[in-house]
Amino acid sequence: MADSIFQVSIIGYGQVFHIPFVAATKNLRLHSIVQRKPSGGSSAPTDHPEAKHYTSFDQALQDPDIDIIVLCTPPNTHFDQTKRAIEAGKHVLAEKPFVPSSAEAEELAKLAKEKNKLLCVYQNRRWDGDFLTVQHLLQEGKLGRIYEFETHFDRYRPDSPTRSWKSTLAMADGNGAIYDLGTHLLDQVYVLFGKPTAAYGKFINQREGRLVSGANGLEDEPDSIHATLTYAERGLLVHVRIGVLSAESKQPRFWVRGSKGSYHKTGLDAQEPQLIGGMKISDSGFGVDGAAYNGTIDIVQEDGSIQDYTLPNIEPQTYLKFYELLAGALLSGKQEDLPVPAEEAVEVLKIVEAIKESARTGKEISVA
Repeated sequence: MADSIFQVSIIGYGQVFHIPFVAATKNLRLHSIVQRKPSGGSSAPTDHPEAKHYTSFDQALQDPDIDIIVLCTPPNTHFDQTKRAIEAGKHVLAEKPFVPSSAEAEELAKLAKEKNKLLCVYQNRRWDGDFLTVQHLLQEGKLGRIYEFETHFDRYRPDSPTRSWKSTLAMADGNGAIYDLGTHLLDQVYVLFGKPTAAYGKFINQREGRLVSGANGLEDEPDSIHATLTYAERGLLVHVRIGVLSAESKQPRFWVRGSKGSYHKTGLDAQEPQLIGGMKISDSGFGVDGAAYNGTIDIVQEDGSIQDYTLPNIEPQTYLKFYELLAGALLSGKQEDLPVPAEEAVEVLKIVEAIKESARTGKEISVA
């Protein structure tokens, strides 16, 4: 059983974000790629002649050799495609955002259990080096009781996106800042602290300089988000920030404050830009942040003074760890062995929905 090979089909051509990890994982093999219209600049048949190539999702569903479908398609298609894949006897890995609503996510999770199929969501940033460092600090208790946690995904992008579905798909369909980037940050917060008691959110269109509610179509949707999550029993506030006009050479990433110390980190994880730049996951230095982006930690000493020092990230596991865990779950057949079970994505989507409702109503919303 340990030598079993699971055949993987990629739906939507992902040149750098999935295929390299599939290829590097012992029990997985790239079987096929679905690309509707290969072109000179993006051609799966040219880049991967060793794989089968299909131009429709139906062709992949009808192939009896495929074990697991990886959905790299727009989020408004995920519910239908996931449901059909499970009913066709396939396991499914869906890119985030999983689906637009927690109700849809719950329905799919229930179906997967009924059909005895594994359903996983690609929340790969659980394996960001800086996040793993924060997780390690909290597990060690080095910062004491955490009372304030701030997480950012800020960039300086004054021009709106004009290409791909991200420029036209509405928030109601699982698009926009709260789904595209917010699900990364909220998933990391969920891993660290679980589900909050309540959420308060503000939606902003920073490019146009106006507050929006997100409730009245594309013109009323945000490019930036400020949200505060309350953990009443912990006495903890978590601030989630996404911005597109952050004119800083080193963008803020984490600021963690505890009763015995604090941790501050700038810069996003290195893996995504490294992959886009052509770096191989087997290359030395993959997943390692440059020294300029080391974190800073302040610790209260026995005499009450505060000492600060530089804290590099812990040794990276990289996104390959996600795929290794996925392969392990396929071998065991157990949903609980998945790196990100669908049930956890359901809980994150409930937080998303509370933030959306808060931005619409102007009120703090309890998280169901």
